[in-house]
Amino acid sequence: MKFLDNLSFEAINSQFTIESGDCQIMGRIESYSCKMSGEDKQMFKQFCQEGLPHALEPLSPPQSFGASANNQSGDEATCPLSDKCSQKTVFHLLATLDASFGPDYDFSRAKSQDFSREPSVNWVLNAVNSTLTSAVGAEFSRIQPQLWQAIDDEICLSQCGIYSYNPDMASDPYGEVESLWSFNYFFYNKRLKRIVFLTCRSVSISTAPRGSGIDSDWELELDEDSYEEDNVDEDGYGAPCS
Repeated sequence: MKFLDNLSFEAINSQFTIESGDCQIMGRIESYSCKMSGEDKQMFKQFCQEGLPHALEPLSPPQSFGASANNQSGDEATCPLSDKCSQKTVFHLLATLDASFGPDYDFSRAKSQDFSREPSVNWVLNAVNSTLTSAVGAEFSRIQPQLWQAIDDEICLSQCGIYSYNPDMASDPYGEVESLWSFNYFFYNKRLKRIVFLTCRSVSISTAPRGSGIDSDWELELDEDSYEEDNVDEDGYGAPCS
């Protein structure tokens, strides 16, 4: 799984950390090539059960159904209760997670049922836009048009199958106590042999443990002030090095 540089994605990612009240939204988009190298082919061979790369694996119903159903009408509001995809597709989805989150997280225990196939592009756009607009409002509206245009330019949304990753706590890279919600979407274009990965989470700044990197600016300033005071003696000179 090869990471693909994209300047538009980099520009959006630089604006995709947004604070709202005592919460912080952190998102990113990345592009990966699904063209297999020799090592990838060997890993895929080991991944396949009984040497059947096109065997179908069960998926779970999409969790975004409930959140987006109110925004759909007619046939679009009908969602399948279950779905399946090939082992090769599951392998690409897992390889994307490994490339994006590794080596800090291990997805070897992830199952095909941790993934869902989303009903349509509009379905996912509505789910993402609704979630982020509710969380940060106008702050998201500033990057919303560029976000979807950049993804469309990279992957051609009309030709994509879209999957989501909805794991249990043991397999969730966002399973920390301070995480409030998260989503992970894969836009997979088989013709281009490419996946665009969109991931985002909301964390509570007030419950984040110290040293997690989520502390507010004023907390960091207090730490710096305390450090300076601890290293200055009563005469105003820095403490000598031992």
